[in-house]
Amino acid sequence: MFSFFKKKENNDNSDNNGKKEDLDLPSLNNEKEEDQVITNENTLEKKEDLKTEDQTISNGIKEEKSTNNSDEKESQKNFFSRALEKTVSNFSSIIPKKKEIIFFNEIEDVLIEADMEYEVIEQVMEGFENFISRKQLRDRLIPLFANVPKREEENLPKPFVQLIIGVNGAGKTTTIAKLANRYKLKNKKVLLGAGDTFRAAAIEQLSTWASKLDIPIIKTKQGHDASAVAYDTISSGLAKDFDNVIIDTAGRLQTQTNLSHELKKIVKVCSKAQENAPHQKLMILDGTQGNSAIAQAKAFHEMIGIDGIIVTKLDGTAKGGALFSIASQLKLPILYVGIGEKATDLIEFSADAFVDSLLDGIYLKDLEVNKT
Repeated sequence: MFSFFKKKENNDNSDNNGKKEDLDLPSLNNEKEEDQVITNENTLEKKEDLKTEDQTISNGIKEEKSTNNSDEKESQKNFFSRALEKTVSNFSSIIPKKKEIIFFNEIEDVLIEADMEYEVIEQVMEGFENFISRKQLRDRLIPLFANVPKREEENLPKPFVQLIIGVNGAGKTTTIAKLANRYKLKNKKVLLGAGDTFRAAAIEQLSTWASKLDIPIIKTKQGHDASAVAYDTISSGLAKDFDNVIIDTAGRLQTQTNLSHELKKIVKVCSKAQENAPHQKLMILDGTQGNSAIAQAKAFHEMIGIDGIIVTKLDGTAKGGALFSIASQLKLPILYVGIGEKATDLIEFSADAFVDSLLDGIYLKDLEVNKT
C-alpha cells in the first residue's frame, strides 16, 4: 500500500520533468484579504452614512432650537412693545423722528420723561459727549439689570413654595393666577393658598381664578390665621406631590406694625411646614406708580427679605423707565412683567427685549439705517 502511493508520486514528478508544477490558483488568504477590504469599505460607507445622518439630525435639532429661541425673542419683543407703548409714545414730543445718533440733552430728556431717577440717569450718561449712538446707550442700560439671575428649573425643591407680597391694588391676586397658569402649561401640579385672610374679597377673587384655571386652592374664612393657611397649603402640597405652591398674603400698608408681624410669622411657619420654605418671596409692584413703588419694596425687603420683583400694569403707564431705577436701587432681580387681565399676560423679564423696545422708539433700527 505504501509503495503504491510512493510510485504515484514519482510518476507525477516525472510528467513535469522532475519539477513540481506551480499552479496559478488564487490564494485562499488573498480571497480573505479581498473580502476584508470590501467589508471594511462597506463598513466605512455605513459609518459615513450614519455620521451624515447623525449630523443632519444634530443640525436639525440646532436649527429647531435656534428657531425656537428666535421665536421666543420675537415674542418677548412684541410683548414689551405693547407694554411700553405709552412710555414710547411720550418720546415723540422730544424726538419727533427716529435718528441714527441723538444729541446728549435729548437722551437725557427722554430718560427723565420715562421716569428714570436722575441719580441713575447721571450714571448712564457719564462720559458721553455731544452725540450718542444706539449701541452706546444700550451698553449702558443693559447692565442696570445685572441682578437678574439665571433660571434653574431643574433640581428645585418639591413643592417649590412662593410667597407673594404686595400692597392692595398692585395686582397680587391676578399675578398669582398668571403664575399658576404658566406652571400649569408646563404640566406642573399647582396648589394655591389664600393667605390674604384680611380681606374676604381677596379670598373670593383667588377662588374664582382657581375655578377658572381648574387649580385646587386651600382657603379659610375672613379673619382666620393666615399662617395656618400657609402651613396647611404646604403640608397638602407635600402630601399630594405638588410641584408648585403659591401663597397669597395680606396687602395692607407696609407701615403697619401688625402686617409686619404677620408676614414674619407666615415666613417662620412656612419653614416649619417644609425645610427652607418659602423658597421665593416675590414682591408685586404696580408699574403705574413709577419710582414711588421703590419705597414700598424697600420697606417689605427690610421686613422679610424679598427675592425678586414682578412688575404689573406696565401697559397702563408712561413710566416704564422706572424699571431701571427699581433694578438699580433695590439690587433685586425683576423676574416677570405683567400686562392686561388675561391668564397669559405675564412674561419672564428680558433686559434685552425691554431695552430694545424702548430704543426702538427713538433710534433707527439697523435695517432702517441701511435703507437711508
